[in-house]
Amino acid sequence: MNLTASLGDVTLRTPLVAASGTVGSVVEWAEVADVTPYGAATAKSVAPVAWPGRPAPRMTPTEAGMINGIGIQNPGIEAWVEEMAPKLGTIGVPVWGSAVSHNVEGFVAVAKGLEEAGVAAVEVNLSCPNLEGQGMFALDPVASRDVISAVSETVDVPVGAKLSPNSVDIAEIAGVVARAGADWVTLTNTVWGAAIDIEARRPKITGVVGGYSGVALKPISLRCVIEVHQAHPELPILGLGGVRSGADVVEYLMAGASAVGIGTAHFETPKAGKRVLSEFVRWCDRHGVASPAELVGVGIEEI
Repeated sequence: MNLTASLGDVTLRTPLVAASGTVGSVVEWAEVADVTPYGAATAKSVAPVAWPGRPAPRMTPTEAGMINGIGIQNPGIEAWVEEMAPKLGTIGVPVWGSAVSHNVEGFVAVAKGLEEAGVAAVEVNLSCPNLEGQGMFALDPVASRDVISAVSETVDVPVGAKLSPNSVDIAEIAGVVARAGADWVTLTNTVWGAAIDIEARRPKITGVVGGYSGVALKPISLRCVIEVHQAHPELPILGLGGVRSGADVVEYLMAGASAVGIGTAHFETPKAGKRVLSEFVRWCDRHGVASPAELVGVGIEEI
């Protein structure tokens, strides 16, 4: 079977991508996990300057999945480049950088630093829901357009836009960022969620509301993939949310994704990709599927 997948002009050796925020800087994850099942791995988001993140507790399990409100703790782009640039070529998988900021200028500065460090692509995180007192870029078409336009004009590496399932019209936002220069869209990040400790009578995370992820996110993310693929069939999509099996990969591809990310599953099993890819290959063999591209969008052709 030919496992290669394409996100626009980006060719991946497999359709699997390790999602940002779940594999750290990629370096430490690669020390305990087999990276060969992945076409790329996305490092944790980096800001223009160091962000301390929220105080603990910042994560809590739920009945199905987890809620996190980390606050994007990171060392800032200068420190990140100093540490990571010498290591990126030694990991065994293409590393994508993830840029986050409070303003357009910050996104541009981070993207430039990531490119200089040697990342294979830049994923622009327009969708993180856990920044104190800040509006989410991914909910504003104009703000999203301005960020993607500025970043795509600044760097030569491919640019992806990570969007939010909290959007009122995610297909509109996807179209805006595509026209602004995004090579693909990542669908999706976490959805807003909260949990209460009924014994302590207080929220389970310090920021009250955080990002909910895990298996129950999959129907929401699949809906986003379907809506965007129907509205913009030529726009490549990296679909993720609740992926735990090879069948999940098939479902995302059939919904219109060209590649599929694994996120929260890494917290339970850092080596999840090996099993997921093996299950995917076995499914394809049983059904006579020769490549991931054969499945893209076939589940919604009759809609």
